[in-house]
Amino acid sequence: MLIPDMVQVEKIEGLAQEVMHLCRDTLAVKLRFINPALSRLELIPSTWPLATDGARMLYDPVYILHMYANEKNMPVRSYLHVVLHCVFQHFYVDLRINQTIWNLACDMAVENMITELGLDCTCVKREQQQQEILEPIRKAAGQLTAEKIYHYLLRHYPDEDTLIHWGRRFWTDEHEAWYIASVTDELDEGGERSTKEAGDSDKDGKIGDDPNSPFDADRMAQRKQLQRQWDQISQQIQMDLETFSRKTGDRALGLMQNLESVNREKYDYARFLQKFASLGEVMQVNDDEFDYIFYTYGLQLYQKIPLIEPLEYKEVKRIKEFVIAIDTSGSVSGEQVQSFVQKTYNILMQQENFFSKINLHIIQCDAVIQEDVHITNREEFERYLANMTLKGSGGTDFRPVFRHVDQMISQHKFVNLKGLIYFTDGEGVFPERQPGYQTAFVFVKDDYQVPKVPAWAIKLVLQNYEL
Repeated sequence: MLIPDMVQVEKIEGLAQEVMHLCRDTLAVKLRFINPALSRLELIPSTWPLATDGARMLYDPVYILHMYANEKNMPVRSYLHVVLHCVFQHFYVDLRINQTIWNLACDMAVENMITELGLDCTCVKREQQQQEILEPIRKAAGQLTAEKIYHYLLRHYPDEDTLIHWGRRFWTDEHEAWYIASVTDELDEGGERSTKEAGDSDKDGKIGDDPNSPFDADRMAQRKQLQRQWDQISQQIQMDLETFSRKTGDRALGLMQNLESVNREKYDYARFLQKFASLGEVMQVNDDEFDYIFYTYGLQLYQKIPLIEPLEYKEVKRIKEFVIAIDTSGSVSGEQVQSFVQKTYNILMQQENFFSKINLHIIQCDAVIQEDVHITNREEFERYLANMTLKGSGGTDFRPVFRHVDQMISQHKFVNLKGLIYFTDGEGVFPERQPGYQTAFVFVKDDYQVPKVPAWAIKLVLQNYEL
């Protein structure tokens, strides 16, 4: 095997650098709105074929030159591919995610966006094959964001041969970087292992020592700041597309959909329900108010007889009085309603969220009240779920529910009602006045469009897959 001398190496690196700079300049001219992202990544020669850590773009000079020789437009497309991964922060991953499916979903979403942009400089041979694969997914999932493709692929899990075939059609860059960085983040927060130990999971075992690696300790310390910077870049690109760059028209539709997805406010439904919790006592040892000094002193002084016993009651904040209103108009999906109620049940039934005795009303309503079921314990809630049927399919009017709840309050059916959650599609008549209790409207919107609600109402927007 011939080993290239230093002159050849420098020549290869110089040519590859020229190609990468040409790619960046081409994209800067063709897609002005993406300039903030292009300028954010530092180009670094490395042993990785192509990869990113969000701060740098690492590339193998030999790989880049081979790619350029085989298909002139491929380096430009690959450059944009990596940049879009950063714009949509695909490299910030949950370690519980299915890595194979997530990698493929991100590549599919990004490749589809690039194809939709219709740039001559990014047109390559494999586009047609990619679109043939994506077409049935597009029909079933709708918008081709990475999250939607991911959940579609989980539901319709491809066999191993199909995964390999699709992976080859969409692969552009290495994603291993994403998961090693996430492992390091998690371990740093837990304080159990060092960055170098986390890096030992790399196949070469040299991530902690390799100066070209994107996973050195300094980079890990800056990841939160880096995430905030990419948040700002994504919002800036979206704003530019919505205002100054409208001439891109439908070509940037996929890009806009993905930007709306990444820039939308993320919600934790379990934490959201805590807004409606109230204080109460439960039979549980209260470790917070127990004095171990007097306890152990008594054991020493009186030979195993404590001076003080643990408190048997503890004051906690849980959900006790609550109203769930369900929009049963014709525009609301019955499957979505059942998924929402089931998800709410799963959260409320956790020990830390739920008193043993509750005062819960589940109201079904379209233009009028169709049903009001009173639930006082876990068993009644389970029976309701097992026999739940939706009633009504007319128009949507939110006001009857609020009048009904106000009437129950006046009849003292609630002692301290903390709130009402109204599950709906958002198309209805809202009350003119603010009620005397917290109110939240929960929407399921796959198009990331945020419905309008009155100023006094809390708004929660979920995606179908989040139910």
